[in-house]
Amino acid sequence: MIVSLTIVRYRKAFVPLALLAMAIHRLPMWLQQGCTFWKLLGSGRNGTFDLQPDWQQWGLLAVWNSREDHERFAKTSFVSKWWNLLGTENWTLLCEPLQSHGKWDGKEPFGKPDNIPAEGPIAVLTRATIRMSSLKSFWGHVDEVTNLMLEAPGYITSFGIGEAPVYRQATFSVWESVEHMKAFAYGSKKHAEVIKKTRSENWYSEELFARFRIIETSGTLNGQNPLAGISKT
Repeated sequence: MIVSLTIVRYRKAFVPLALLAMAIHRLPMWLQQGCTFWKLLGSGRNGTFDLQPDWQQWGLLAVWNSREDHERFAKTSFVSKWWNLLGTENWTLLCEPLQSHGKWDGKEPFGKPDNIPAEGPIAVLTRATIRMSSLKSFWGHVDEVTNLMLEAPGYITSFGIGEAPVYRQATFSVWESVEHMKAFAYGSKKHAEVIKKTRSENWYSEELFARFRIIETSGTLNGQNPLAGISKT
């Protein structure tokens, strides 16, 4: 199993085409050989959960049976050709699931891996469907947690992605090591308090947490590879 995250940027003039892609790319993704799960995603401005969308930046997260299936998609699919023709830049991260807990639309897209954490950089996906009754509480803590993450030792980069504004949100972050990620997730008192609230107040109707080993990155965003120097390119 291979997981890909592709982030695409469009010119401002092409934003209507980016919005159109969210509709018309569904059919080719449904028909894509070797793809077992996919999500077309919008993007936030600040690298995490964000009420302000970045209309020029969009994403696709997909799960593939094999590396060959992803490479076929990248070379021949209607979706990738659309990106290359209409996008100004696109960047792709390939990774392998190490651990995954929870569900996404009732599915376990990454299976139930329980592998030994990788040495070196690690990617983490946190996603949730937020209950309508908990939206105020959730968004009231987002800025606080975001600032903690951006300042945390070992933090490299992150992307705020989501299927729907406000209530179906995800963050994909990259860390120098599992130890740095755990120090942020469990060692920060403020972050631990927020996590405790999500449980005690039952903020989410569905959630998923997954860790990945980084395999390869390619392409650029804002003129550079966000993970240049830490993975094979």
